[in-house]
Amino acid sequence: MYYHLSLMPLIIPYFVNVSEIWHQLIQGIQETSLLEFIGTICGIASVFFSRRENILVYPVGMISTSIYIYLYVVHGLYADASVNFYYTVMSIIGWIMWSRKKNHEVVLHISYNTKSQQWLSVGFFAVCWVILYLVLHHFTDSTVPQADAFTSAAAFTGMYLMNKKKVENWWWWILTNIASIPLNFYKGLVFTSFQYLVLLILAIMGLISWMKKAKQSHA
Repeated sequence: MYYHLSLMPLIIPYFVNVSEIWHQLIQGIQETSLLEFIGTICGIASVFFSRRENILVYPVGMISTSIYIYLYVVHGLYADASVNFYYTVMSIIGWIMWSRKKNHEVVLHISYNTKSQQWLSVGFFAVCWVILYLVLHHFTDSTVPQADAFTSAAAFTGMYLMNKKKVENWWWWILTNIASIPLNFYKGLVFTSFQYLVLLILAIMGLISWMKKAKQSHA
């Protein structure tokens, strides 16, 4: 049953009237609270700062994740709150890592994964996916535990690699956003799907930017 449900987010958007999509998008904007709006803007801004390798990615991102922890707890969405708690903790760690300096120069520079680091990233993703799926399947009422676990695991991996300034972090964010667009659409969260579309575009821009910087640093 869950296998079929997991495919639903990929299928449903093709059968929905465009006018209905637009209506739901406008309705989503109208129903967005000021707090949620601030969280959304800060979330998008943090990706913009990350693309520019600006350390503001972390404090601005933490504003967003803190707001969403509160909102998710209030609405009883504890799994989503836990994900944002992870983002907050990782943001603190990333902030420290990006701030490290030696002889007044930044220690951490944009680079690519080595082959062993690449396998480690894939392994990290796989472990997160399995654990999150088991938690969502057995302890929550998620109708798409596999898809939910997939997007969260990909985001976890992206965050882990971003802290290390690895170019590959953007591939994981791109994967997260591509999966999240139909997933949130399936859940009826059209406005959120639109947000992920914006984040997808920024992630692609971030990938291109970091690839250029990595090439320059090794020139």
